[in-house]
Formats: sequence, structure tokens, C-alpha cells
Amino acid sequence: MKILGRKRDEVKKSVREGNVTIAVYGLGKMGLPLAAIFADHGAKVIGVDVRKEVVEAVNNGENYVKEEPGLDEILRRNVQAGRLKATTDGVKASKEADVIVILVPTLADEYELKLEPVYEIAKTISRGLEAGDIVITESTMPPGATESLIPILEDSGLGIGEFGLAHAPERTKTGTAIQDITTNYPKIVGASDEKTLEAVVGLYETINKKGCIPMSSIKAAEAVKVFEGVYRDVNIALANELALWCEEQGLNAIETFKAANTQPYCHLHMPGAGVGGHCIPVYPWFVIRLAKKRYPKLIRIAREINDSMPKHIVELLIRGLNEVGVAPKGSKVLVLGLTFRGGVKEFTKSPALEIIKELKDWGVKVYAYDPLCSEEDANKFGAEWKEDFSDLDAVVIATDHEEFKNLDLKKIAKEMRHRVIIDGRHVLDKKVVDLGFVYLAVGVGKL
Repeated sequence: MKILGRKRDEVKKSVREGNVTIAVYGLGKMGLPLAAIFADHGAKVIGVDVRKEVVEAVNNGENYVKEEPGLDEILRRNVQAGRLKATTDGVKASKEADVIVILVPTLADEYELKLEPVYEIAKTISRGLEAGDIVITESTMPPGATESLIPILEDSGLGIGEFGLAHAPERTKTGTAIQDITTNYPKIVGASDEKTLEAVVGLYETINKKGCIPMSSIKAAEAVKVFEGVYRDVNIALANELALWCEEQGLNAIETFKAANTQPYCHLHMPGAGVGGHCIPVYPWFVIRLAKKRYPKLIRIAREINDSMPKHIVELLIRGLNEVGVAPKGSKVLVLGLTFRGGVKEFTKSPALEIIKELKDWGVKVYAYDPLCSEEDANKFGAEWKEDFSDLDAVVIATDHEEFKNLDLKKIAKEMRHRVIIDGRHVLDKKVVDLGFVYLAVGVGKL
């Protein structure tokens, strides 16, 4: 049933009764949970993905996004009930759907915005688009980018107004996506007109207990998600810069930050080895690349600071090696953690990659270990896989995996050739010094 032009309460009822078909393009770590949740609330859902192995797994009720607690059961339940299926045929899915959601990664760097996957999906959708359909981008979009899809979608022969267009950015994190979609945050929604906005609000109120925040325009909705990421990047950069200053001044940044954050207007983030992932290091470039007369200097400087932190980790390592009389060249160093954050197997812009590269430039023999990864992953990073601490000169903690917070330091101290630990994620404490380690961390220096 087409929902364009219908009141939100009518939309909710139609979804719950199974009268609305939703196509979700992109069955990744965010798209698959969204598709499963829509189905779990009654909608008929078609998941679209170019990866045949993903489509086959979904149709078999198998969840490949293992980091998402609860998704196994939701996926299995709705596939068995016939409410969720997957396909590689995006045109057919568009023809069958009443609502079409695009949720694939969008990227950017210093040189260009990279939105080709979204544009290619829009071309596919246009070949099956019908009057009364609504197209929604959930991918994080540079402000103004969703509306740039209108000419592509109008290749269907329909004009905007005959179909609706909206932006409802995902506000999710791997590991908590189900809670994020359904209970943690209100949904941001901007639309091409009031009738589309009303219908889309009804759609998301069906699955989100916190409801929706309707925005005045699609562009405003896009800016919300982008600004969330920019805020975090700038805040982390401030924390990193203050941490470096604390190192020079002989202060413990973590102690100082914790005390400062007891004031409700202060929210200094944790300094560390760098910023990774698809989101925080990417969204600032949306703002920078779209700037015209007002160049966002602060945002650009924040990016430079955060990108410099892997190099600072290596500087701390060299300082630590010097303290035990070991030259960097020929030393043996184990990097703990390859993923960009703990508990998630994702390598996009992981600081570990730059740390390993910098260490090798210094002539260090680099080993790596990550509880979520394999020897093949380590080799891709340019490191040799190692699961013990024997004959090492130093250890660099690059990722905040829970496992690293419970290392058997007494055993490690006996195995290592020299006891140097560089803690890029503040997972250890002063106890390491009592065991004879040279311990250096961002914003702390030597304890």
C-alpha cells in the first residue's frame, strides 16, 4: 500500500497489518538490522544487496553481522514468517516496494566527496519507481546531496511530488544498532513536502519509541547527522591537543579531564591513538568540501590533529625504547589491536594501520594481534601475526578491546625482552609501573 499522502496513524496501522512493503538497499551492519526491525513490526521487507553471499545468508535466516546482539533471533523469526527476504535484483525490489530506503556507506576525503554508491542505487530505483512511492536516504549525506537525487529519480518519468523524497539519517553504532533504532534516540526526518513528511514520521514512529524530530527541510536533516560527527571529531581533537600540552607540562590529562568534566558544561573526550571508522573522520570533510566563502578552519585543524596521533604514538614508543637502551631499528614491537575500535571488526581508517606503517619506516620489526582478527588481516596491515609476548621489546595498544584491559601483566613481564608499553587507549593503569614496565600514554607521559 502506498503511504504518500496518508496520516501518520494510518501509516502505523498499515505497517503493523503487513500492508506496506519496504525495500532496504544495503544489507550491511546498519542496513540489515533496520530491515529486520521493520519486518519485526509487521512490514513486508525486501533487502537488496549486490553481494550474493549476503543475500543467500539472509534468505536462509542466517545473520552475518555477529557484532549485533539480538539480531540472530529477529532475523530468523522474520525470514521464517515470510516478512523478510533478500535479493540482488534492485529494479524488481523497487517495483514491488511502497517505501525505498538507501543505507550504504558514503565517504569523503580531502579531495572529493564519494557518493557514487548512492547515485548508482538511485538509478536502479528509478527503473522501478511508481507514483506514490517514497524514497528515503538513511545514509549520512552531505547537506544538499539527497535532493541531488531528484533528477535521477525523475528519469522514471515521474516528477517530485508524484513520489516523495526524504532524509532520515541512521544514528546507530555497531553493537547497539537495534537499541539505537528502536529506543535510544529520536529519529531525525526531513522531507520534500508536508505530505511526505507526515507519512515518513508515521513510518518511523512505528519502530522508534522515542518518536521523530521533524526538520524544516531535507538539508536541515542532513546537517544534523553531519554536525553530530563533526562535534565529536573537534572535541576529540581538543582532548588530544590538551593531552599533548599536559605531557609537556608534566600533568596527567586523564586526571585533569575527569575533574573538569564534573562541571556540566564541560565534556572533554578521551585522548588517544587517533580516530577511525566510516563516520567521525569522514563527516568533517562534508562540511569542508561544501564550504564557499566561510572556510571551516577549526574543523580542518581538528582533522589534522587527530590524523597526527598515530605518529605521536610512535614518538612515545621511541621515547620508551630509548629509556631501556634499545634503538628503534631492529626492535621487536607488538601492536595490540587492528580494528578502529574495540569489539567491532572494522578497519576503515584504523589508527593501527598508520602506526604500523610508521613503525616500519623506522625499521621496526612489527607484529600484531587482535582477538577479532586473523593472521591474514595482520598481513594485510603489513605486520606479522603473534599471539604471545616472547622476545618483544615493546607493546603498543592501539584498540580498546575488553581483552586488553585484563592482560596478565605478570606473565607478560616475564616473557618480554624489554618491558615497554605504549597505551594508546588508556586501558591500563599505574599497576604496570609496579611490575617494572616503562609505561607511556597519550596525555600522561611516564608514570
